[in-house]
Amino acid sequence: MHGFFVFKFCIYFTCRIDGYCFVNLEDTLHYLYNRYPVFDRIGGLAYKPGLERVYQLSGFFDNPHQKFKSVHIAGTNGKGSSSHLLASIFMECGYKTGLYTSPHLKQFTERIRINGKEIDGQKVVDFVTTYKDFLEKSNASFFEITTIMAFYFFAEQNVDIAIVETGMGGRLDATNIISPELSLITSISYDHTQYLGHTLQEIAYEKAGIIKHKTPVVISEKEQDTLFTFQNKSDEMDAPLYFADDWVEVLPASSRYDAIKYRIKTETEYHHADCPLQGQYQLKNLKGVICAAHIMAGSWRITKEKISSGIANVLTNTHLKGRWQILKEKPLVICDTAHNVAGIAYCMEQLKKLNAHQLYIIFGFVRDKDISGILKVLPENARYYFSQARIERALQASELQKMCAAENLQGMLIPDVNEALQHALSIASEKDVIFVGGSNFLVAELNEL
Repeated sequence: MHGFFVFKFCIYFTCRIDGYCFVNLEDTLHYLYNRYPVFDRIGGLAYKPGLERVYQLSGFFDNPHQKFKSVHIAGTNGKGSSSHLLASIFMECGYKTGLYTSPHLKQFTERIRINGKEIDGQKVVDFVTTYKDFLEKSNASFFEITTIMAFYFFAEQNVDIAIVETGMGGRLDATNIISPELSLITSISYDHTQYLGHTLQEIAYEKAGIIKHKTPVVISEKEQDTLFTFQNKSDEMDAPLYFADDWVEVLPASSRYDAIKYRIKTETEYHHADCPLQGQYQLKNLKGVICAAHIMAGSWRITKEKISSGIANVLTNTHLKGRWQILKEKPLVICDTAHNVAGIAYCMEQLKKLNAHQLYIIFGFVRDKDISGILKVLPENARYYFSQARIERALQASELQKMCAAENLQGMLIPDVNEALQHALSIASEKDVIFVGGSNFLVAELNEL
């Protein structure tokens, strides 16, 4: 690591000669958001597939991605939750654990954490100030720059392991320059089809791009549509392949206040974990995470007890938010960042099981989602509020209202999500349920998150 710090000092000194310095984090982020293409905000115009730019970036920074061990996580739904869960398990085992996820909900610094603590804002300011000239010449995207920033920070802080979530795909994703200890691929469904393909096999092929030579890969959910895609890629890479469904059994909690039970199928004993993640879809994620932890236990200090405590303490360890998060009890107010057909369908099924006296749904989407497909899984007996996030990609709430009306989904137009929530709370009884979702960005604007 000594050479890395000498290198860092030399570059720092050279790039400070012009004296330019950003004032604070807000000033720095304003520059980043306006100077570099940000997919979260403008969508496809920011999409830059390929690894050439990120390899060039990494080379400039003395290849920080080679200076720490990692786990790489891809998938359509569940990769964020899985990343947080696995990071929490490693933290419980006493490892200094990096965590890189996207997008953020409230603050940019959420994307880069060590042992659950967000990167210090001043480090972001210093990084961008020091390397501004080079970054501008690199023609990189916002995501490529933040990926290298994360890797640089993990190397500088000498983490034991980093849990790295892909952005949109896998094969051409900026994170795919790492050589992980293990790859984990969560559920595959239709999302970003204009970039990843229009069939599940094509999408799975892109996600399978994170499978590395002779490196174990865990598939959280075994599906016939994608089975052979993963088998073929793992065979090509001579990578041990584990379908979590074949290795792990997870039994749901009998109530919100009960623990899940799980066991490795080659063993008879069940273990308990008080899982604070209440979404039923988390059972699929937990299988993949537990399977991955079990495999890595061969070379890392991971025990069943630490797996259980890692699951139980994920919210306090990594501060995961927005996954079937309960904001209020009476009436029950839930938010969830599910934003595609499969994810929202899971949420609607779970809402149905709550047997609400009246269900209120506050929704907003981004323009480039399969809105028509999502509308087909929504209940007609709910009362809707049509809202929109304050980003360029947001679908206009008035347009959403028109689309919903064509599907016999009726409701009120209140663009501001917090105003919509307050209106629903003003008329809901204690036996009612209010759900907020449809977009990461809409959920992020909730004051109570």
